[in-house]
Amino acid sequence: MNREKAINQATLVGSGVDLLLTAFKFVAGILGRSAAMVADAIHSLSDLLTDAVVLVFVRISSRHPDSQYEFGYGKFETLATVFIGVALLAVAGGILYHGFEDVIAWFHGENLPKPGSLALWAAVLSIIAKEWLFRYTRKRGRELDSPVVEANAWHHRSDALSSIGTLIGIGGAILLGSRWTVLDPLASIVVGCFIVRIAVKLLHQSFRELMEASLPQETEKEIQEIITSFPDVSDLHNLRTRRIGAHYAIEFHIRMDGHISLIQAHSRAHHIEEALKKRFGAETHIVVHVEPVKPFEKF
Repeated sequence: MNREKAINQATLVGSGVDLLLTAFKFVAGILGRSAAMVADAIHSLSDLLTDAVVLVFVRISSRHPDSQYEFGYGKFETLATVFIGVALLAVAGGILYHGFEDVIAWFHGENLPKPGSLALWAAVLSIIAKEWLFRYTRKRGRELDSPVVEANAWHHRSDALSSIGTLIGIGGAILLGSRWTVLDPLASIVVGCFIVRIAVKLLHQSFRELMEASLPQETEKEIQEIITSFPDVSDLHNLRTRRIGAHYAIEFHIRMDGHISLIQAHSRAHHIEEALKKRFGAETHIVVHVEPVKPFEKF
């Protein structure tokens, strides 16, 4: 199975679970009179929308380089991650707005509806299903080295966290009586804060990639170790790295014996390139600039 199909499969599994959960949460939230559960249902609906974004953008990012995008379409995958982060912020904003609205109404003496047990069971089911989905999707994202699949996994985890807050709020409102029905909207506010934190983290990571940020220090260190392991390399400098979607771009200068032939220098640089591609993937973009240890003398 190629990478695109594997990503689509992982995303479709999540879509199927999200579709069932969204329908059940809306029914449970409306029949169970729970604002927190309706907010949770809206969050699950956003998962469905982001699943669609993943399917579309991963298909685009899998295209081979062409004359229009000579470095490939990998950044479309990063752009999809940005959309997921923005969607999470939008969902969190709506949840926080309605949560604070209900809390203010409660402070002004308005009686909030007491949630029903159906909403409570929906929260329990959501926690179990979404935590499993998070673990499954994150595992597949790491296996496929796909930032957008991992981002989608954290979206699933945010849904699980929101359901925990929902469970606490609904459970407290049911067990403590009508005086504490405010726990239901308070739970939705906590959920919104969790979602904002995750969204900011995803957006920060995506903007770093779009702004051509360097790869992590540990990755650059590994690159340096691979290059300098070749005995012909006397010096490595001007190392530049970045990420293009699921792939790496690596550029660097190396110094070699200035008296070897051009064919020999090219062959040795090619071996270094092969070693890097073996470690980081065949689609890794590599540019090697070879310099002599001593300048060539003019004849």
